Amino acid sequence: MSKPGRHFLHIPGPTNVPDRVLRAMDRALIDHRGPEFAQLTLRLLPRLQKLFKCSGPVVIYPASGTGAWEAALVNTLSPGDKVLMADIGHFASLWKDMADRLGLEAEFLPSDWRRAADPEAIRDRLAADTGHEIKAVCVVHNETSTGCAARLPEIRRAIDDVGHPALFMVDTISSLGSMDYRHDEWKVDVSVGGSQKGMMLPPGMSFNAISQKALDASKTARLPKCYWEWNDMLSANQNGFFPYTPATNLFYALDEALTIIEEQGLDNIIARHERHAEATRRAVHAWGLELVCADPREYSSSLTSIFVPEGYSANALRAQILENFDLSLGTGLARLADRVFRIGHLGDLNDLTLIGAISGVEMGLKIAGIPHNAGGTQAAMDFLAGAEQAEETAPQQAAMA
Repeated sequence: MSKPGRHFLHIPGPTNVPDRVLRAMDRALIDHRGPEFAQLTLRLLPRLQKLFKCSGPVVIYPASGTGAWEAALVNTLSPGDKVLMADIGHFASLWKDMADRLGLEAEFLPSDWRRAADPEAIRDRLAADTGHEIKAVCVVHNETSTGCAARLPEIRRAIDDVGHPALFMVDTISSLGSMDYRHDEWKVDVSVGGSQKGMMLPPGMSFNAISQKALDASKTARLPKCYWEWNDMLSANQNGFFPYTPATNLFYALDEALTIIEEQGLDNIIARHERHAEATRRAVHAWGLELVCADPREYSSSLTSIFVPEGYSANALRAQILENFDLSLGTGLARLADRVFRIGHLGDLNDLTLIGAISGVEMGLKIAGIPHNAGGTQAAMDFLAGAEQAEETAPQQAAMA
């Protein structure tokens, strides 16, 4: 049965796609080996470099982020190579599982899934690797299952402090376009991205941003590859083409999404995400609920993951909220299944959209009978409206009068 109004999509991806982007995609197909498409490709590639903040090439795949994970590994590594990863959540676990299946030796630094990758633990492990057997350090920047964000500059310093030559690979799938990310400055060798989150696109595109060090490693990498081969892509890209059929209409969507990002300004977009994340956390604190992320230094700006009290079902809560308010929230994954719900606040949304979602959660908590304090929505509104700043300045204004 149809419902009135517009669906509130607040999972941590796919995210809401702007109407402008949907309209840009709605056009007749063209020849993907013709001059018009080549011009589009050559217009897009340097703008993607600005988004990743990289000077090296960016490769576009017709795939989900999982494909870009695989491309990062198979283009740079050989069978039996050791890679260092951190067990910080469901998606980190999936990347590690992929490494195992590809014939790599993946070492998993333990975690309680309430923290991001630990720079000190990475430093200690690399310092002990005096023979430099570890060929890559693979880190999820923003773990979408937990809402914990890695302190990438500290991890880069940890690698440098011990002078380890390992490649540095980063999953930016739920952080690119919504959180501060600097491929070149942080000396990332392969950045993995996806279209359906901060980039405000439908699923179906993924990306590798590649350093010169990674390109050099690809010359001796011996893992099997064909579809994911960088060299085939880079050779064809020089003239605006691809070695196989690209996701042509998504290129028009990408063109428009990048235009929106450029109009709004990437720094402004990142600041908006930080602001919305803080408003959401203030609501959670006011409700008296517990965040999954235990370290404030690692709070995500893309999503907030929240425990329900012991003995209550997060899935039942999400079902009530969907049924009553047409609001989709993220589910708990793997070891967090039915224990947490996730509020996505990334991509194309504004203050009113966020408040609508937070109020839906608060009403849902009441309907589901989950113990909480009232006032979470008000706390978020006060923050977004600047009420706290107004209260601080009012005595000063009175004194001046």
